[in-house]
Amino acid sequence: MKNKGLMIASVLVAALMAGLAFYAASLLPAGAQLPTHWGPAGNPDRFTDALPALLMMPGILLLVSALFAAAPYLDPLQDKLEGSQPLLRTVWIGMLVLLPIVEAFNAAPAFGWPMPNSVRLISVGLLLVVIGNALPKSRPGFFVGIRTPWTITDTDNWIATNRLGGKLMVLGGFAIALSALVPLDPRFRVVAFFVAIAAMVIPPLVYSWWLWHRKKAHA
Repeated sequence: MKNKGLMIASVLVAALMAGLAFYAASLLPAGAQLPTHWGPAGNPDRFTDALPALLMMPGILLLVSALFAAAPYLDPLQDKLEGSQPLLRTVWIGMLVLLPIVEAFNAAPAFGWPMPNSVRLISVGLLLVVIGNALPKSRPGFFVGIRTPWTITDTDNWIATNRLGGKLMVLGGFAIALSALVPLDPRFRVVAFFVAIAAMVIPPLVYSWWLWHRKKAHA
């Protein structure tokens, strides 16, 4: 699996993000702090000094990119990981788009940019839509796709489970993005967020076990 182009793009994007971080930090007063964590309702609940806060996203991008680049050499099922290349590349490209948006959101106070809290939630929702659309194209492996004891050992189970998981992830991503656009009480937005996540995670796990149990019963 050749990902040299994406690794180069990751380094370039991270360098641009780091440059933005240093410039934005220089515009802020000494000792200024920026939020580094937000609750599901979009309210900041953790703060860090400006420069470390702004360097978090480029650091995360480099770390995630390094993991993606190393995955083909670490996965015991390397021959099957090649079949998951479309999903791996989709997630990687999605991170190259999402993390700069988050970085711009973090740097917004230094430039006086209006950046509504909904931007991050919409970005996450749309990233889930993109990943969900590519999820059915994955094949058994330890680094991508919906990995359960039953999917990893059975290609048919993997395909069926990831097909269902992909559909639910697309619907959940749209639900998360929509919850950021409609006027909701923050408490309801929190509930909607966790309900969407649960709907994406739990049914595929149960479905994977059910397929295995049914196949075992008919063996």
